Amino acid sequence: MASEQELKKNNPLHKEFQSLLDQDFKDRKLKENEIIKATVTEITKNFVVVDCKAKMEGMIPIEEFKNDDELSKLKVGSKIDVYLERIESFKGEIIISRDKARKFKAWRKMEKVFETQEEMTGYITGKVKGGFITTVEGLPCFMPSSQIDVRPLKKIDHLMNTPVKVIATRLDKNRGNVCVSRRAVLEKSKNAEITKALKNIKEGDIIENAIVKATTDWGIFLDINGVDALLHVSDLSHGRVKRPSDLVNIGQKLKVKITKIDGKTNRVSASVKALTEDPYANIEKNYKIGEFYEGVVTKIMDYGCFVKIEDGIEGLIHNSELDWTNRNIKPSKVLSVSQKIKFKIVNIDKETKRISLSYKATLDNPWDKIKSEIGKKVKVKINNITDKAIFADIIEVGLSGMLHYKEISYQENIEDLKKFKKNDTIEVMILEIKDEKIKFSKRALDKDPLDWFKDNKKKVGDVVTTRIHEVLKTGVKVSIDKDKKLIVLIRKVDLAKDAADARPEVFSPGNALDAKITEFDLKTRRVKLSVKAAQIDEEKSLIAKFGEGATKSGATLKGIFEKAIGKKGKKEK
Repeated sequence: MASEQELKKNNPLHKEFQSLLDQDFKDRKLKENEIIKATVTEITKNFVVVDCKAKMEGMIPIEEFKNDDELSKLKVGSKIDVYLERIESFKGEIIISRDKARKFKAWRKMEKVFETQEEMTGYITGKVKGGFITTVEGLPCFMPSSQIDVRPLKKIDHLMNTPVKVIATRLDKNRGNVCVSRRAVLEKSKNAEITKALKNIKEGDIIENAIVKATTDWGIFLDINGVDALLHVSDLSHGRVKRPSDLVNIGQKLKVKITKIDGKTNRVSASVKALTEDPYANIEKNYKIGEFYEGVVTKIMDYGCFVKIEDGIEGLIHNSELDWTNRNIKPSKVLSVSQKIKFKIVNIDKETKRISLSYKATLDNPWDKIKSEIGKKVKVKINNITDKAIFADIIEVGLSGMLHYKEISYQENIEDLKKFKKNDTIEVMILEIKDEKIKFSKRALDKDPLDWFKDNKKKVGDVVTTRIHEVLKTGVKVSIDKDKKLIVLIRKVDLAKDAADARPEVFSPGNALDAKITEFDLKTRRVKLSVKAAQIDEEKSLIAKFGEGATKSGATLKGIFEKAIGKKGKKEK
């Protein structure tokens, strides 16, 4: 027997109804992933049932209607937008979503307002790392912390879950991310107000009641009829200002002049010093280079001191102009802030507004006094000893000079430096002063050993009798004077005419040795002696006296000497 279903299928009326139903669904043209209109047919505890003109009704969870108090306004017969995910699932059900429809619609709107920068209403619903979650038209968006207000906020409780105006600043279609900004709306509104306020002021205007809002190290912020303006520290006074906070208080009213208005950024610059004449304009009439004036020390730096000459005019005394004896002296050891001093104007640069002053010019110059002491004996105190010189201060005037090791003694021995130590007081002669540099000499206080040649009327070509002082491999050192202060080296090649007799080891200290002065220069202190030259001269003299034939006939120099000595002896007898 055929079943009831088979009978229905075979029934011509059933077939006709099925055909009409399929045709009706075909005409409805439902498409997945689109927003469609649906009619509410029933509202239950957990679901809202809607008719989407599909094969069956759709069911939407009640939670998707709780945003924006939509559920309280919803009733049977209401028309709503829903997002069609699937026309028919594996269970034969239609899959729809009210929440996705709201987000899909909001995304499309977001794309439009992102281009036009239209303001939208959003709700800050939560905090995340780096910012806040803001729901706009049902679409969760990200608002960075820096974009919540024009100034950093410590608390935002008053903004949570309340309607706020925002602008979309970034849209990522691939990830579905949107960044919004409340700050941009506030700035836009503020800029509109500033633009309106700026119409009432212009460059060159003098404002009588600019209010001090805040101070920094580099300037003061003012409120000029609702417009923020900057009074830079350089525009406070023609002179130097250390800290703006020292001159004004918050809330104080100032008289300023508008110097610049930037139409692009709406920034306003103001100036106090523009209200008064620049004191540098006619400075050359009031102050002359080389003249002396009085002022007050206002600031001490590592490199010098600033001095107030008059209101708006300051000059600098560099370290090198503080003291005659120490060019790098610490300024705080010479002057102090608020001290009234006398100074000399060294230079005035009108363009850069810089004035160079000298304090030491008002003091006695020790250099003028010491110039008259050249060639005289002074006492000095050693303050430093280097590898080649001693540096010391003249006790009487405090000026420093140098004593080179060659000026310690006439022997010019570098080891002489070891005989002295720091803080020793010694006597020296001022040898030279040039470019504020002093050269000392200790040996100049003693008699120059080279004066022996002058005292004994000895010159180049004369033969002197010396005593061997020291035997070296390269020659022998001999002393010319009795006090053994004049020591000269005779080189090996100058010890004898014959090479065999020129060996240094054949000589002994203390022995007498005749040598000829072959070179003598007092400026370079160079003395050269030669035994060889003395022997050659003596030989020439004997030959000239007894004839050249003596050597040609086989006679020796010894024989000639003996013969000469013998003849001389006979004559004496």
